[in-house]
Amino acid sequence: MSEPRAVRVLVVDDEPNIRTTFSRALDLEGFAVATAKDAATALVEAERFEPDLVLLDLRLPDHDGLWVLAELQKLPTPPPVVMMSGHGTLESAVKATRLGALDFLEKPVQVDRLLITVGNVLRLDGLDKDVGALRRAVVLRHGMVGTSAGLTRVIEAVRRAAPTRARVLITGESGVGKELVARAIHDSSRRATGPFSKMNCAAIPEQLVESELFGHERGAFTGADRRRLGRFERADGGTLFLDEIGEMPMALQSRLLRVLQEGEIERVGGSQTVPVDVRVIAATNRDLAAEVANGRFREDLYYRLAVLPIQVPPLRARVADIPPLAAFLLARSIEENGLPDKDWSDNALRALQGHDWPGNIRELGNVVSRLAIMVRGPVIRGDDVRAALAGAQHADGADVPAEGTLTEILLAYERRVIEERIERFEGSMTAAATDLGLERSHLYKKVKRLGIKRDE
Repeated sequence: MSEPRAVRVLVVDDEPNIRTTFSRALDLEGFAVATAKDAATALVEAERFEPDLVLLDLRLPDHDGLWVLAELQKLPTPPPVVMMSGHGTLESAVKATRLGALDFLEKPVQVDRLLITVGNVLRLDGLDKDVGALRRAVVLRHGMVGTSAGLTRVIEAVRRAAPTRARVLITGESGVGKELVARAIHDSSRRATGPFSKMNCAAIPEQLVESELFGHERGAFTGADRRRLGRFERADGGTLFLDEIGEMPMALQSRLLRVLQEGEIERVGGSQTVPVDVRVIAATNRDLAAEVANGRFREDLYYRLAVLPIQVPPLRARVADIPPLAAFLLARSIEENGLPDKDWSDNALRALQGHDWPGNIRELGNVVSRLAIMVRGPVIRGDDVRAALAGAQHADGADVPAEGTLTEILLAYERRVIEERIERFEGSMTAAATDLGLERSHLYKKVKRLGIKRDE
């Protein structure tokens, strides 16, 4: 039986001492090593040597290391890359990660640190190759179904983001599935066995957000009769998903920034810092860049969160995905509710594709569940879909008078919409205001003016 091939590492650096030191250290650990002193040699060696890993310096005499990284990604089987730099900056690390680098080392690199990083990256790359079927299962389980260009870009972004430590900012309209993308990243990452904790920043009263995030000590405030761990501590070793991050109060944004920078939290009412190992994934339906320009969101926090931005397209922009997505949602609803099997007719699928879906996948899921339960036969037809869609529209306009002045009709409709949003978000005025595109104080005024009663 032939001996197994040694793992191949290509070291690309213009400093001879570094090439020699790394080569000796790696050779002693049983790696096969090749070296290159510039970008041109690196690309030649990459094709000849077929490395399993590339250690790539950021600054080379003939080309930028990021250029080499981009060229390596064009190979039929791109090798995993670890970037190195004696002039490391956050911007360089962000660019390297976006181009596909799996890690970033700042010089001087200690040999022990080098070997640990090489081992981790190789194990991660091996996992990435061995669990292709598992990744496909994760994608299917999270409903990321379809072949449109928009969805393909999202899935590719998830694939690139998952194995890294980089923070991700997911943007898109309400209902497009931002949480599903966050879960897919977590489930495909090295933190998959750790907790996935989520917090909707718009659904928690402003005065409780700090305690919810960082926890509190006993006696920190009235009613704090015991120590309580916050979301960061509960997510230690895993992922914290901060939904509607644009709603976080300005006063707390600086505290969140400090946690991201330092990797430690301080409970409300406490005096000791607590280290936490948490990957933060944030999401918003707002244009955070515009919020920064308008002074409503910290610029430094925005750039800390948006290391890897992922834009999720609305359902109306991926009409071709509606048939496979509808099939997936129908099968899931049938299984969850113990219903007899059903299928879609061609007319039904065309009717689904003809709808604008302002509520995106959330709305589609609701309609599909309604059809799965209400249609008695084995086939869902076009008329069934049109009736379900008309029923949903009628429900939105229930209790709106057919007669009266235009002002009376508009006020009645406004009242109905606000009541429905408050009910949908279980009484959270902040979440309802966000969904309606209103300031919270403006919504309170409307509720009072329209005489809407709320469950306190």
